[in-house]
Amino acid sequence: MTNETKEKKLKTASVLAFESKLANSDAIMMAGNWENINNANKWSAIRIQEKSVRGTISNRLKSSDPKFKDPAKLDAEVTKANLQTVDNAALPFDTDSLKVSFTLRVLGDVVTPSACNDPDYQEKLSETIAAYIEVHQFNELANRYAINIANGRFLWRNRVCAEKIEVHVKLDKEVIIFDAYQNPLNEFISSDEMSDDLKKLASSIQKGLTDKAYSFMKVDTFVKLGQGQMVYPSQEMVMKGGSGEKSKYLYQLDDVAAMHSQKIGNALRTIDTWYSEAETVGPIAIEPYGSVTNRGKAYRSIKNGDFYSLLDNWILKDKTPEVEQQHYVMAVLVRGGVFGDSGKE
Repeated sequence: MTNETKEKKLKTASVLAFESKLANSDAIMMAGNWENINNANKWSAIRIQEKSVRGTISNRLKSSDPKFKDPAKLDAEVTKANLQTVDNAALPFDTDSLKVSFTLRVLGDVVTPSACNDPDYQEKLSETIAAYIEVHQFNELANRYAINIANGRFLWRNRVCAEKIEVHVKLDKEVIIFDAYQNPLNEFISSDEMSDDLKKLASSIQKGLTDKAYSFMKVDTFVKLGQGQMVYPSQEMVMKGGSGEKSKYLYQLDDVAAMHSQKIGNALRTIDTWYSEAETVGPIAIEPYGSVTNRGKAYRSIKNGDFYSLLDNWILKDKTPEVEQQHYVMAVLVRGGVFGDSGKE
C-alpha cells in the first residue's frame, strides 16, 4: 500500500460481495437394491406421490380461544378429523436402498471479491486473504469439507438409523469410496488421523480453493434403509394455505424427488466448531452470526465473535484474530455473500 493510502482512515467498502466457492448442484434421489451399487442401470427415479390422510387435531390450542373454557366445545373441537393432502416419497417395495447424487465444483481466487467499490479496502482485504492462504493453504477448511462429504452429513434425515451408507466420490477418472459410519459426524479429526482416501479428497478441495482453476467431483451416496421405507426430499415452503389445499409439498426436479442445493450446501459448510458453545452444541453451518434457524438462536453475537466484528478488527484495526477465528472468517468468504457497509448506520 502507498504512503498516501496508509494515511487515509480505511473504511469498509459500501459494496462488498463474494461468490460462493463451493458450487454444488441439487441432489436427485433414486431407488435400487444394495447389491446393485455398481450397476447404474438398476436404479430408477423416486417419484413424489400425493396422498390424502385423515389425521387428528394435535396442535396446542390457544388459551384465549373461547372453546378452551367450555369442556363440551373443547371436546367437540379436538375430536374433529384433521383432513390433509400431502406429498410423500418412499422406496418401492422391490428395492431396499436410496441413492442420492449431486455434483460439486470447488472454485478458487478467494482473494478477489466479486464486487468492491473501494480500491484501498480491496487492496488491504486481498493482502490479508493472501497472507492467510500463504500460511494455511485452506488445509483446515478443506479437511472439514472433505469429512462432511465422507460422513454423508448432506443426507440429513435420510442418514438416521440407516443400516449401511457408502459415499462414492468421482475425482477425474478415480472413484473413492467411503463408509460414512467410519467418519465422524460431530467432530473433526486432524490430518494425521485421516485415511489416505480422505486426504486425497481434502487435497482436491484444497487445490480448488487455492488455484485459479477449479476442482470438480460427482458424489453418489447409497443408503440401505429397507423395502418401502420413506425417504426425505427437501420440503417446499408453503407460502399460502387454506381449506382443501395441499399442506406439504416435496421438492422434485424433472419429476424426480430431489434435495435443494441450499440444503446440500448447508451440510457441507457445517464446520464451525470455533464458537463458544461448540462443545455442547456441536458443529454448526458457517454463517455471519452463527444462526441456526431450527433452534431459533444465533451462536455468534456481536459480543461473541460474529463475522463482521472479526473482519473489521482484522482489516481496519490490524487486530489479527486467533487462528481458529481466522479459519472461520475465511470460511464465511468461501460461503459467499454480500458484506458491504451500506446497510449500517
